Amino acid sequence: MHSKKIQVMPLNRSEGDLEIHFEIDDGMVSEARSAGTMYRGFENLLKGRSPLDGLVITPRICGICCTAQLKAAVKALDMIAGARVPDDAIRVRNLTLMAEQLQNDLRHTFLLFTPDFTSPAYREHSLFEEAVKRYRPLKGEAVIPTIRETKKIIEIIAILGGQWPHSSFMVPGGVVSVPGQNDIIQCRSLLANFRHWYERRILGCTLARWSDVKTLEDLDLWLHEKPAHQESELGFFIRFSREAQLHQLGNGHPNFISFGAYEMPVNTGLKAPSAGFLFPPGFFNNGAMNPFDQEKITEDVTFSHFKSHGDPRHPFEETTVIETPHDNTEAYSWGKAPRYDGYPAETGPLAELVIASNPLIKRLLDKDGPNVFIRQLARLIRPAFLLPAMDCWLKETGVGNETFYQKNEQLENGRGFGLIQAHRGALGHWVTLEDGKIAEYQVITPTAWNASPRDREGIRGPWEEALVGTIIKNPEHPVEIQHTIRSFDPCMVCCVHTIEGNRPIAKILC
Repeated sequence: MHSKKIQVMPLNRSEGDLEIHFEIDDGMVSEARSAGTMYRGFENLLKGRSPLDGLVITPRICGICCTAQLKAAVKALDMIAGARVPDDAIRVRNLTLMAEQLQNDLRHTFLLFTPDFTSPAYREHSLFEEAVKRYRPLKGEAVIPTIRETKKIIEIIAILGGQWPHSSFMVPGGVVSVPGQNDIIQCRSLLANFRHWYERRILGCTLARWSDVKTLEDLDLWLHEKPAHQESELGFFIRFSREAQLHQLGNGHPNFISFGAYEMPVNTGLKAPSAGFLFPPGFFNNGAMNPFDQEKITEDVTFSHFKSHGDPRHPFEETTVIETPHDNTEAYSWGKAPRYDGYPAETGPLAELVIASNPLIKRLLDKDGPNVFIRQLARLIRPAFLLPAMDCWLKETGVGNETFYQKNEQLENGRGFGLIQAHRGALGHWVTLEDGKIAEYQVITPTAWNASPRDREGIRGPWEEALVGTIIKNPEHPVEIQHTIRSFDPCMVCCVHTIEGNRPIAKILC
């Protein structure tokens, strides 16, 4: 007998309020809609203010990626001022952002993603009891150390930037905090301790050993090489995921976008595969790599609660004007629909490693396409690329000219954009100044890309597409939905910001 259900599922363990609307036909998701249930007002809040006010206000967009918001904001002002940022300021900016990213990647994995391994849906899984032991919320053997160690690594931001969260130490032309050698020594000690924990507990091997894993055969060899590899958090994740067949979940659009992560100082001993960035910018479209051009970015509000100006527009031309929700509209989300050259695009750790042509990730992508397993794997192994770079840049900071700020022209008129890779992916700020005040401000966050609603062509956003075709084995515990959405690391507070009242929390229509 054919059965169809329409379900509205509030998703917990995400930053901000998120509802997933989906239809189930005979146990399979046939349709999905991602509904951000809050309105973001930061862009309008900034209008008429001093340009430097953005460096104080935008870090409040999110309490997790506040350093990322600050860096995107200051890069836009750097562009308007024509500022040349000194090497040491580039290092400090990068180091603080990297420290915040290390915290995010591991807290997301062990506090938000792997707790679903303890769902009753996995009671028959051979590793279920071990998963409960490791990942039981706020009590698991992997959870407590993750909180403790990531709390320590974030101290690097407080040392180099003066405080965390919501620091404002970056300014056009550099940074206002000048670390002394004692500060650098303390940061290097924190980094060394974190690296030791990451190698011992997360990888079960050295960074050098893991760097040799480049093929699927290498991965299997590594996994079975030592008990320490199998029992590490990475090894356990791989073993649990294979039995749970997570590689069969969350196969979405084959498009990936990266704005480029971590500008390279002019004088540095660190070698990067791409000129100018540790992780290169680019757009990967259905198997083909394309150079990145920010002019190809547009925002579509066809299915969003915002006033449409006709065709999708570039952020410099876009505004954020509320269209009051009513029953006679097809709009269903407070998030907009960013597109690149007309395409929806996934962003995040997986996108970064695909565009950086990481051999292991590329082979896994070629084999199974984008999926839950490869997204979370990319997040787990990304620190292995950050830690050596952080070590190098800490050693180089304050050696030589020790210049952390370059004076620049007063900000009066102009346009600028700041594009970075935040912890969840591509983050952009577009700023227009007139007569020394902010005239327009637009922000596109990583979750705006991943959680976007449909566009005017009816094309789904990345995680909407990833949900379609999902088989729900246990309707009482739809862990497949949770895995898929959480593999993107949702952060709805970055996407939307004021809760809409008088909405039903959840309903099921049969």
